[in-house]
Amino acid sequence: MELFFDAQTTDDDRRSRLYAGDLFVYTVSPAALALCTFARHMLEEAFFPLDPRKAQHSLPVERFAEILAELKPRFIHHSEVKRLLQQLLLERGCNMDKTYFDVPRLRSSTSDGYLTSGIAYAFHPHRDTWYSAPLCQLNWWLPVYAVPASSGMFIYPRYWKEPVRNSSATYNYARWNQESRYAASQHLHSDTRVQPKPEQELDLAAGLIVNGAPGSLTIFSAAQLHASAENMSGECRFSIDFRTLHLDDVVAGNGAANIDSQATGTTMGDYLRGSDLEHIPGQWIQRYDTDES
Repeated sequence: MELFFDAQTTDDDRRSRLYAGDLFVYTVSPAALALCTFARHMLEEAFFPLDPRKAQHSLPVERFAEILAELKPRFIHHSEVKRLLQQLLLERGCNMDKTYFDVPRLRSSTSDGYLTSGIAYAFHPHRDTWYSAPLCQLNWWLPVYAVPASSGMFIYPRYWKEPVRNSSATYNYARWNQESRYAASQHLHSDTRVQPKPEQELDLAAGLIVNGAPGSLTIFSAAQLHASAENMSGECRFSIDFRTLHLDDVVAGNGAANIDSQATGTTMGDYLRGSDLEHIPGQWIQRYDTDES
């Protein structure tokens, strides 16, 4: 695995390297910072008069979850968020007629176990491919506020080529949407929703922690094993993530190798074209929509 910082490369070359397990990190840029600044504005408005990073120390967990349950969908569907995301893709050299993105998520990782389930789920080690993501999916991650050194996200390079025994065979994206997705805010003290998880002991000591300044950016393959780092910083960590596909890769079947995912269905129907927000043509969704039977 190679790590590239502010690499001056084409999007075609970047995607090829990401499918091979490399990581791309970019320092603060105008479009990325604008997206994070808008997210901070929404957060500070929602938690006013409290600082969103410290609000958990002043609110009962039920009220904190209630605020997030209202804020996060509003962020996802906000037209300005989509516009800013389009500017970020342009800034990073993407072909907007062939690049598709899913709606960006505003993530929260509270400190000291205050809220780690449901609307603020603390993700265990996983690959997005276990969650029905196509192998050509790329993940984009941005911190909204500065991230303390110990509370970012872990990526585990050892497992790029090493299969992990897991329960992804139980996961189907369409069924998840029907049965579990919209119940997130109901899970305050535990999370009983069935999610694909490792079924073996993992060596996590050599994990690579990802953090950074607001407006910095990390891009990695959906097949990378990654997880939320335990947050003991005293402040809630807020981040933005979204995913992209390139139509040429969808058509050609390009992407990372599938070494251990058995999930069924596909997330591809969620994606919007960068140029005009149109969905991926149905013929390609159908090709990737594996049936659980």
